[in-house]
Amino acid sequence: MLHYVIHNHSDSAPWITFIHGAGGSSSIWYKQLRDFRKKFNVLLIDLRGHGKSKMALPKNLKRYAFDKIGDDVMEVLDHLAITSTHFVGISLGTIIIRELADRFPERVDSLIMGGAVMKLNLKGQVLMRVGAFFKSVIPYLLLYKFFAIIIMPKKSHRESRNLFVREARKLYQKEFKRWFALVADINPLLVLFRMQPAKMPTLYIMGDQDHMFLPSITKLIKNHANSQLIVVPNCGHVVNVEQPVFFNNKAIQFIESL
Repeated sequence: MLHYVIHNHSDSAPWITFIHGAGGSSSIWYKQLRDFRKKFNVLLIDLRGHGKSKMALPKNLKRYAFDKIGDDVMEVLDHLAITSTHFVGISLGTIIIRELADRFPERVDSLIMGGAVMKLNLKGQVLMRVGAFFKSVIPYLLLYKFFAIIIMPKKSHRESRNLFVREARKLYQKEFKRWFALVADINPLLVLFRMQPAKMPTLYIMGDQDHMFLPSITKLIKNHANSQLIVVPNCGHVVNVEQPVFFNNKAIQFIESL
């Protein structure tokens, strides 16, 4: 089972489950804990191969798939007897929670999508091709640093870059390749997500400097009735780290409004 940490508030309080992105861990939510613990039961999960979830790849599973990653998360919810939860995801974590919402809508109260990835633009597609070509010959950490600089290029994004690179150091080369292969095949799933809105209330929180992913979200919400977008000023891709007060306030207001 995945490694998890819970912070209990009360039996009557809603559950909030935080899902990090590729190369990160549940530690990236350290700026959210104090505010969310005051009002909710909180569940932090380390995805397979990240943080303290050093799980072996099952023999019958040759490569990762988003539904299998989602099944890992559902195993934790079942173990804790959490019947439904609000999900908060960042970056690649938004894809995982959206996939869960499609398969298990009765278990998902709402979605909060920070730095959401719903489409790879031309730059993103070029990055993936470059990574696919070099992933077997260049140490994964160098590739990860390169990706981090492209996605979070400004000086104000330095804290986010350093945090994700520091967490990525805990990955093994083989684990990086598994997750890279997962992301490389992401486009068909993202097309489906853009065509079919989530059934539950969805809040996108995006930085105004998130040059790779904000444009697609701006277009997406025009056709998604249950969705709304909040753009964070002076902020890049990792909104929960760069503007935590803004992120926390808007996310908590959204959940309480439901």
